[in-house]
Amino acid sequence: MAALWSGRFEEGVDEFTQRFGASLPVDKAMYSEDIDGSIAHARMLAKQGIISAGDAQAIVDGLESIRKDIEAGDFIFDINDEDIHMAIEGELTRRIGDAGARLHTGRSRNDQVSTDTRLYMKGRARSLMQANISLREALVDQANRNMDVIMPGYTHLQHAQPVLFSHHMLAYVWMLTRDFDRLKAAYIAADANPLGAAALAGTTYPLDREFTTEQLGFDHAIPNSLDAVSDRDYLLDLMYACSVSCIHLSRLCEEIILWSSAEFGFITLSDSYSTGSSIMPQKKNPDFAELIRSKSGRVIGDLVALLVTLKSLPLAYNKDLQEDKQGAMDAADTLEDCYVCAAGMISTMQLNPDAMLAEASKGYLAATDVADYLAKKGMPFRRAHEVVGHLVLLCDKRQCGLEDLALEDFQAESDLFEEDIVGCLDLEAIVDARRTFGGTSPNAVKDQMSLATEKLDQDRGICA
Repeated sequence: MAALWSGRFEEGVDEFTQRFGASLPVDKAMYSEDIDGSIAHARMLAKQGIISAGDAQAIVDGLESIRKDIEAGDFIFDINDEDIHMAIEGELTRRIGDAGARLHTGRSRNDQVSTDTRLYMKGRARSLMQANISLREALVDQANRNMDVIMPGYTHLQHAQPVLFSHHMLAYVWMLTRDFDRLKAAYIAADANPLGAAALAGTTYPLDREFTTEQLGFDHAIPNSLDAVSDRDYLLDLMYACSVSCIHLSRLCEEIILWSSAEFGFITLSDSYSTGSSIMPQKKNPDFAELIRSKSGRVIGDLVALLVTLKSLPLAYNKDLQEDKQGAMDAADTLEDCYVCAAGMISTMQLNPDAMLAEASKGYLAATDVADYLAKKGMPFRRAHEVVGHLVLLCDKRQCGLEDLALEDFQAESDLFEEDIVGCLDLEAIVDARRTFGGTSPNAVKDQMSLATEKLDQDRGICA
């Protein structure tokens, strides 16, 4: 079958180049968006008197019948059609004749593909926003169920200060909250109508772009026809949002992997989110956390590929832009799968609070509070830091904890120490002392939880 654009050519396309240039295997995923865009365009053409109302209705009916066939699996895609736009238009013309051939009046594949892609990516961004909310809900639920569990906080992966497990979980909630905002920004960036820009310069037909904007649910029409067909910033925005969120998930999963190891023993993963070994019967591997951790590289690669494709690309449309969709689709699909998997893993994992508390008792986690004790009594903090360093060195030599030292040991370093120093060595007291906004005390975490829940409610409303 001859291509829809074959009038100027004397020879057909080589079989290899036909396959090489075809985007149908990728863009057929946008069949519904292509049909929606064509229906809006046909109705607008009839409204403007460019085609008859009868032709417009025949086009709409024909397109809806094609949609039904595709959804039922009865539509045969032919690689010779090159892309989803030509596949649907070609079949439409076969079904309804000349009326189908009038559909492309005032339109180019350049503005058509941009319209389809924007509609499709709006849908993917919304799905990702909903999946993001589900994961945040799982994290908030775990935090709520374990509000009083104390664990060691780390810097440089070394014991630093005790924190509440709920505080640690909420750190990831806030990361994912920012990810939601980035996904929302990508949705907004995609929410602009390029239809009517035609190939690059607009068209001589009296199109009503505001009508198609309203019909397709776009926020506004793009004001520059060159920009309308060549802009792919919204894809970069979506892929960047996916990349950052995958990085956040990789951090969370790295900790899950560590926490589920025998060395930590902080959590036990559900059997549903673990695998075994083909040779070692005792193994319970955090494979799904490892997979999520690894997929960040794939999504970042998708972003980099499109950045390089767009670099130095002249206006307006170029065939290079055919490479814009596969990476964006892959990034969105991958992140959504990771969200779903992470939510299930978080919601089903079991905590081992005793193991967390035991580790929080190691590593001199009270050291900062002992230094603060001295500073509050008038000693310069740098001097207090040095004094406590001497006490930690003493503990190292005796192989004991700060809580094991006698009052005389403390007073040998400074006469500012009194019997109340014992209160600075209690883990619960240390945690409770961090009462500033954003701190890890129980009351501060409860306040933080209220803010996180309030933001979740707001974001649910956005996705409703």
